[in-house]
Amino acid sequence: MKVSDFNFDLPSELIAQFPPENRTDSRLLKLMRGKSIQDAQFPDILDELEKGDLVVLNNTKVLPARLFGAKETGGRVEVLLERITSEFGFIAQIRSSKSPKPGQSLYIDGDEEGHLSIVGRQGIFFEIEASISGPLHEWLASVGHMPLPPYIERGDEEEDLDRYQTVFAEKPGAVAAPTAGLHYDEELLQAMQDKGIRFQTVTLHVGAGTYQPVRVDNLDEHEMHSEYIEVSAEVCESINETKLNGNKVLAVGTTVVRSLETAARHSDSGLIEPFFGETDIFIYPGFEFKVVDLMQTNFHLPESTLIMLVSAFAGYDEVMKAYQHAVSKEYRFFSYGDAMLLERKPL
Repeated sequence: MKVSDFNFDLPSELIAQFPPENRTDSRLLKLMRGKSIQDAQFPDILDELEKGDLVVLNNTKVLPARLFGAKETGGRVEVLLERITSEFGFIAQIRSSKSPKPGQSLYIDGDEEGHLSIVGRQGIFFEIEASISGPLHEWLASVGHMPLPPYIERGDEEEDLDRYQTVFAEKPGAVAAPTAGLHYDEELLQAMQDKGIRFQTVTLHVGAGTYQPVRVDNLDEHEMHSEYIEVSAEVCESINETKLNGNKVLAVGTTVVRSLETAARHSDSGLIEPFFGETDIFIYPGFEFKVVDLMQTNFHLPESTLIMLVSAFAGYDEVMKAYQHAVSKEYRFFSYGDAMLLERKPL
């Protein structure tokens, strides 16, 4: 398949610029096996789950990873942290009129005493060491901005500190939200528990590479960016027990799908086993899923690796028709937009 196979026309007015008033106010498009496309509201996801089913969430927490400042020469810079590498070190993308060179310093708005030193390059990323007082996480919290994605054409606001974060966010490290989880509030999670639905969490720290376009037309030639994941023994035990009992595993978001399917592929036993490390798994049509039965996700960018993953899961023709339906029904797209619930298509 070619990248162009995953293109579709999306009116710009359907790209959500703000979250809905309440997390669960989103619409839900259901694409279930053997059924026609269904238009619903997000809390209706409960109707597709039964006692004993397992919902897996990504508990990563978004860092205030966008920084604004200036070079020694006075030129303005924008720094987007990609990953923390040490106590005071990180790699980042830098936007400026001229790229800074190793040895140069950057001075960040809101910090009158510290500075950042450019120490090297890793491809498109800069290696940076922070000369600051106090822990890096606390410094980011005091001077950083929430890293809203490029298709949200506004600056971050106070509301985004809460709404561009899931209610179950726990482990700091992401520079983009696992947006499928933004639709859940405490009340809905409790209603699911009351129905006998179980929960587990994995960790995948979403990087800015999630927005990188596919630059080759032949999918076999694309190289995915790498992200760190944690799939614990407890998660694996719950999944294996769920499967043994004939229940379903619902992955909330493509990050959870990638985490679970990565762990399954590193197992020799036929069962999912714990995995802690890097994943660069690229899922597109033809991929054989081993773990996930249901996926809940947002609507993704045309020609992105994420719409390719969704097409692999539920079927290319079915997904492209569902996207056409979503556009015609004026669903809201991308991070602050509406959601889909998909059932895995059999091989």
